[in-house]
Amino acid sequence: MSLAQHNEQYITLKCSDKFCYAEHGSGNNDTLILIAGLGLQLVYWPKALIERLVESGLHVICFDNRDAGRSVRSNTPHPSLLQQLRGKAPKGAYGLDKMAEDTVQLMSALNVEKAHIVGMSMGGMIAQTLASEYPKNVKSLTSIFSTTGNRRVGQPSYSTLWRMARAKAPMNESEAIKNYHAMMTHIGDGVSEDAINQWHQYARLAWQRNGAKSDAKAMFRQIGAIMKSGDRTTSLQRITAPTLVIHGDVDRMVHPSGGAATAKAISGAKHQVLRGLRHQIDTLQSHRIADSILAHIHLNTK
Repeated sequence: MSLAQHNEQYITLKCSDKFCYAEHGSGNNDTLILIAGLGLQLVYWPKALIERLVESGLHVICFDNRDAGRSVRSNTPHPSLLQQLRGKAPKGAYGLDKMAEDTVQLMSALNVEKAHIVGMSMGGMIAQTLASEYPKNVKSLTSIFSTTGNRRVGQPSYSTLWRMARAKAPMNESEAIKNYHAMMTHIGDGVSEDAINQWHQYARLAWQRNGAKSDAKAMFRQIGAIMKSGDRTTSLQRITAPTLVIHGDVDRMVHPSGGAATAKAISGAKHQVLRGLRHQIDTLQSHRIADSILAHIHLNTK
């Protein structure tokens, strides 16, 4: 298993913020946009997933969300640990609507009028928000192990919350790899084919792309965006794009109830539960997930 190779490029959007992105496949084909999860960078996506999508005839775009990787760092407040525990974002924090707007502006800058939108975890929340607020820009929606923002569903397990609370910011690359390994051992699947190698590859590359330093405040601002957006169930009911909701049955980061609630909120959504899927997309899961996405796209674009 290996991570995809990217020709990283930069673009400044109308908001004057700079974003890092990469494209795969021909720009003459239908576009699919991958939106990464909390704190994750565009290099997270496995090579197997991107290759499968490109081989099917899609033009794939992935990018660093604001406050991740090589994209812009916001100057807005980040929630304190106490505010995070209370689920209350500070005044001036941006919401998921801002991150959805970033995605639409990126599409416009790259002359992509309409695209298939795929998001995982927090990226699924952004994708849902985009489909709700910018329906004309969305051909189809795929939400992967994500949730609605309703605090009664989709919550991390207590064991996951305990590990997150005890986590310390890494001081060097070795600690960054160790920390990521420890968390993924809990929420991911180390038994999966070469998964541990992918964890280490990603953690090393993410550390380097982040300027060889930790940036917890940036991730906290993304957490603030989730908290500020609150329960989005009502807005999800406005989504008209054909929707596929994918969730695993053993997810310790976003409880499967989050996927069920998402599918229930979106009219006509298909809910697919993948047995054995944890909060991880590795080579084996890449093929399963890509096949599900492609079947969904082809079914709804005939």
